[in-house]
Amino acid sequence: MGPQTNPGEICQWPMLKIAYRTDADKIAALLPAGIEPGDNPNVYITIYNFPVGGEPEYGYVVNVEAKYQGIAGEFTLAIGIDQENAVHISQERWGQPKFVAETQYYRLGNMVKAKLSHQGYTFLEFTGEVTDVLPNGDEFEQNEWWIKSSRAVDGTPEKYDFPPHVVRVYSKYGTQYQEGLAGELKLMDSPWDPIANLLPMREQLSAKLWSPIFLDRRITLEGELDGQAFWPHADTIGGSRWPGTDGGPKK
Repeated sequence: MGPQTNPGEICQWPMLKIAYRTDADKIAALLPAGIEPGDNPNVYITIYNFPVGGEPEYGYVVNVEAKYQGIAGEFTLAIGIDQENAVHISQERWGQPKFVAETQYYRLGNMVKAKLSHQGYTFLEFTGEVTDVLPNGDEFEQNEWWIKSSRAVDGTPEKYDFPPHVVRVYSKYGTQYQEGLAGELKLMDSPWDPIANLLPMREQLSAKLWSPIFLDRRITLEGELDGQAFWPHADTIGGSRWPGTDGGPKK
């Protein structure tokens, strides 16, 4: 028996977790100097509805497998959420690549659907069916890498008021419940979230609904990156760490 909640409860929604394989060189091209590709050229997408500030927050996270100083983890490329009040404070405090975007995500019976849109472009869709209950497995640890930096207020190229630093997000999880999904992930072209172009899907690896148990979480400031090498990453598309210029493309 899975988690039981009151009808309409916004807490304890499972996360939709999708993994697929791309090309190793595609991931390497997106990582700033000092962050290295992981052992596998995998992309991890998390789609969620989670209460933040007493109301539901719909969002998505796009991660790629990556290492920092030999520590395996995932580099976060994009976090799109529908609560604007959480965007700027998260960017300023932790360097989270957050921006306002639209997430549709729901389950009806055994059918699960999700659609992600940003700046008027739908760039990802998933439709699947619940197939089975998966074993909870053991507790596990995870590292995510974010980047915190601030360019110089005087506008001097390759100058920073706070040079780029790696932020390490250490988490420890258990699993309350999880279900396997059979479904199809579709990536569509978008100039704002160019996942289809810059991280093309070569093989869909897995899809599941995951209800986590949050055991530990620590966010720490780690080492400084080469500011000159990072400069091309300072201009962003929609607040993410995708390649871009001066706020991204114009519609």
